[in-house]
Amino acid sequence: MGRVCTVSDSVVVGVTPEVAYRAVSRPSDMGRWSPENLGTAGATGEGAAAVGTVFVGRNKRGAFRWVTKCTVTAADPGRRFAFRVHAIGLSRPRVRGPIATWEYRFEPVEGGTRVTETWTDDRRKWPDFVANVFDRVATSGSTFAAFQARNISTTLRNLKRELESSTG
Repeated sequence: MGRVCTVSDSVVVGVTPEVAYRAVSRPSDMGRWSPENLGTAGATGEGAAAVGTVFVGRNKRGAFRWVTKCTVTAADPGRRFAFRVHAIGLSRPRVRGPIATWEYRFEPVEGGTRVTETWTDDRRKWPDFVANVFDRVATSGSTFAAFQARNISTTLRNLKRELESSTG
């Protein structure tokens, strides 16, 4: 069986799609919800990122720290926000290549907004065996799909808690 290259999860948040979009479309704020992301390096602005915005994401996993270069690929207020990760490094994102795509969709539902977060593994040219070995070393025993599924669940739970507590 080939590796799983896409995982997603959803949560209903008691805010409008526009409010949820505004929060998620500010990459500098992502570290408030994500168990792995620490926000961005450098100036990314206070407002929502637009298509073509490039930002450097700061990340951690245990004691290990790294940065990624990302480009916003979709910015449809209240509906969809996405970015592509296309470089990685320890202090600067020097190693270029397709890494991952992150997407957030916002759907109005009774009681608020269904926020769906999706991670897609863009390392399609990597042989499954090589990717699986790398993944298990990098995640201390998991595939990236399983690891990211847990991260997505945590991120959505934290986003829901913060957005709903700020409206109460």
